[in-house]
Amino acid sequence: MTYFNNKTIWITGASSGIGEAFVKELSQYDCKLIISSRKVDELERGKKEAGLTDDDCFILPLDLADYYNMKPVVEKAVSHFGKVDLLINNAGLSQRSLIAETDISVDEKLMQVNYLGTVALSKAILPHFIENKAGHFAVVTSLMGKFGSPYRSGYCGAKHALHGFFDVMRMEHEKDGVAVTMICPGFIQTNVSKNALTGDGSAQQTMDEATAKGLTPKKCVQKALKAIQRKKFETYIGRGEVKGIYMKRFFPKQLHKLVLRSQVR
Repeated sequence: MTYFNNKTIWITGASSGIGEAFVKELSQYDCKLIISSRKVDELERGKKEAGLTDDDCFILPLDLADYYNMKPVVEKAVSHFGKVDLLINNAGLSQRSLIAETDISVDEKLMQVNYLGTVALSKAILPHFIENKAGHFAVVTSLMGKFGSPYRSGYCGAKHALHGFFDVMRMEHEKDGVAVTMICPGFIQTNVSKNALTGDGSAQQTMDEATAKGLTPKKCVQKALKAIQRKKFETYIGRGEVKGIYMKRFFPKQLHKLVLRSQVR
């Protein structure tokens, strides 16, 4: 996939899971990587394991919840290698709690990190893309950005919001050479369910059975990179859960019944 050669690629949430898998896969190409998360030690580990050096990989700490201060972070990213060609918005939080048992502060946190932080970072780098007449946003949302499931109300809301925002980003800035690819994974073998927020804001700390049986992060990222290279508008990644996309469109009542029967946590 020569699309990634000679590009500078910025990956958020790069310290574990899908983000770390992006780092490993992209380390095989002739590109520069900027990797971000709050966990600098884990970024250092991932950089070392991927065989990357300071010449081709820059660690840039980032907290998406600090969304009013994205411009200085973008300035550091752009100045380090001189440009950014592709921003992979991957960082985020999940949720496992019923609506009636979830404090509003949890909904707020999910929106701050999953939506507002991602939007703020993307808006901060947009002028750079416009100036270069080229740029690509790849946004890791979820199948939950297309349909819903119990225990994920705030998470679904934030992921749905990303689709609305970035559909408009694509429409408004296609003329500027800006592309947008929405990446919608289903169940992937990561710590997303362990780190998921419960009703009081604490982490669940257990692995969901469906998550444990999901695709590997490597397989997910390989599919995602193909979609990015083709500049697809959206791509859906998973196993049987992907059919929910089409059921939502054509058979919404049947999907409603199916999801309730599945008892997915």
